Amino acid sequence: MSRTLTITRTSNWKDSLRGAGARAAKGIRSGRYQGETLNFESPAQLFSRLTEKRWQLIHVLQGAGTIGVREAARRVGRDVKRVHEDLQVLAELGLIERDEDGSIRCPYDDIHLDMHIESAAA
Repeated sequence: MSRTLTITRTSNWKDSLRGAGARAAKGIRSGRYQGETLNFESPAQLFSRLTEKRWQLIHVLQGAGTIGVREAARRVGRDVKRVHEDLQVLAELGLIERDEDGSIRCPYDDIHLDMHIESAAA
């Protein structure tokens, strides 16, 4: 099964949670996968957690299957320790998964960023 993640930015986490629940209920009723959602409450929160180097790791891991941390570091040309730290954050967010032996993989075939910035006057 192909997995899809939509990353959203909305300060109203209750509405975000309600929307995810509605999609899950629709999926249960239809028996069809509805995708997954990760929400951030502010642009600052999103960009502090999903830095350029972490996006690079996600890009390299997508479709690569399961690989080790050292191999991931080699593929992005970075220090193993720093890559390991970034992978911990990505795992906390659910953007990567770890196997029992510590190998990593990105389970998503498609990651979509859906972000709206509202006017401060609104």
